[in-house]
Amino acid sequence: MQSKKFVRILSMVLAVTAVCTLYSGCKTSSTAQQVIKYNLGAEPATADPALNNAVDGAIVIVNTFEGLTRINEKEIAVKAVATDWKISADGLTYTFTLRNDAKWSDGQPLKAGDFEYAWKRALNPDTAAEYAYQLYYLKNGEAYNSKKASADDVGVKALNDTTLEVKLEYPTPYFLNLCAFPTYMPVRKDVVEKDKAWFTKPETFICDGAFKLKEWKPKDTIVLEKNPNYYDSKSVKLDRLEMKMLEDATSYLQAFKSGTLDYIESPPSAEVPTLLQDKTAVSVPYLGNYFYVINLTSKADKVDPAAAKVLKDVKVRKALAYAINRKDIVEKVMRGGQIPATTLVPPNIPIDEKGTDFKNKDYYKPEGDIATAKKLLADAGYPGGKGFPKITILYNTGSGHQNVAVAIQEMWKTNLGIDVQLQNQEWKVFQKTRTDKDYTVARHGWIADYVDPMTFLDMWVSNSGQNDAGYSNPEYDKLINAARREPDKAKRVQLLHQAEDVIMNDMPIIPLYYYKNIVCMKPYVKGTYKSVLGFVYFQNAYVDKTAK
Repeated sequence: MQSKKFVRILSMVLAVTAVCTLYSGCKTSSTAQQVIKYNLGAEPATADPALNNAVDGAIVIVNTFEGLTRINEKEIAVKAVATDWKISADGLTYTFTLRNDAKWSDGQPLKAGDFEYAWKRALNPDTAAEYAYQLYYLKNGEAYNSKKASADDVGVKALNDTTLEVKLEYPTPYFLNLCAFPTYMPVRKDVVEKDKAWFTKPETFICDGAFKLKEWKPKDTIVLEKNPNYYDSKSVKLDRLEMKMLEDATSYLQAFKSGTLDYIESPPSAEVPTLLQDKTAVSVPYLGNYFYVINLTSKADKVDPAAAKVLKDVKVRKALAYAINRKDIVEKVMRGGQIPATTLVPPNIPIDEKGTDFKNKDYYKPEGDIATAKKLLADAGYPGGKGFPKITILYNTGSGHQNVAVAIQEMWKTNLGIDVQLQNQEWKVFQKTRTDKDYTVARHGWIADYVDPMTFLDMWVSNSGQNDAGYSNPEYDKLINAARREPDKAKRVQLLHQAEDVIMNDMPIIPLYYYKNIVCMKPYVKGTYKSVLGFVYFQNAYVDKTAK
């Protein structure tokens, strides 16, 4: 999932310790006001489960909606709206039994048909959901999304109000985890079809999770309150969750220090060493990759014809990648425990019961390879950068993104003789610009949607809604499609390794570092946990002012 700052077999998930648990066993103080103020960062472009594609929106969704399953502190899928499920011997059919007491926030009963409607809505080509491909696991899901089948052909059907039958294209060992993913959340037809902006208004934000919307102040605050119609509302301790929208790192760190905020993430990089040393902050696992993406589509020609032309040369793209000292970026710029990215798929994704890591090679040195970069640029016809046009790096507003862009600007100038200009945009504008492919080089990041290499690889197939590079290679598509259908684990891993080799040779993206998330949280905030997928869960959170 796109990150501004979103599982696999049980044994694999346990092997990576998939969640950083951020709470202790203290009891709730009877006198504490049960309100937590969390900095969400940018304002979400949407909180519609079908349309969301970013971590900020997902954090709102996972705290207001609940799927058939939910993810616990060990990143394992457990029962939620579904109280039971049966899986056929061939792994292709799942039959879910839903709770009898599940309700929407307005008191109406939640039905199996709401899941069927929601999933088919996300796949409907008219919805234009970027995350539709996450439902391609369903029988005929991709065919329906590409207008080659009808909605009736899709493998999800409500047999009655409490029974949902799901048929898959191929066995998917992490499907139960996907059922907890935002795109798989239920929505109600009468709500979402009446008003496109339904998710911004308390009276139309009808959800089924632990919290419901109380107020949405644009570019200011999203206020959630306890949902009394949630089936397990008695276990929800928070009365209110206030999600602030402060994008400037210096501002939200000051708000945290002054007590205006209780929980922030990604403080200014210059402050990180001190915050970690005095234990104001902790570094938590985050399964993701921060990278630059290069627009290979014809749209780039309209943005900047000269830059677009040179960037279509793979020698140029590789020269840019090799000219970056990622070690300096993480140690001198970010300083938050990040790791130089030498692959597309980050480490700590196990591929067998022994915990063997998928990452088995480096495609370049963390320090870069300046000599090779210069040779590649010369071979492309631009020795020492002579005749090379100025290129623009686009990034969303934020000191961290700016600092990285400045560092790379200097490296490309010093090492290759290339002039670079920087352009920043507010998050919502940036998202649209990048999705519409109105750029040449842009900041990007991807947080795993589930703990498997596929989550970092299948987004780059030719027809993926998340393929912001417009990258298209038939060989790559063939390998990914083969891996999707390969039942043999070892052969599947081999296919995925081959696919990564192909895309890293084509270099439509330039990996920079693997994420680590820096979290600052007041000691009285208890019961939250942050997944390695980037989601922060507040269902079990509470305030204990007696805590030190």
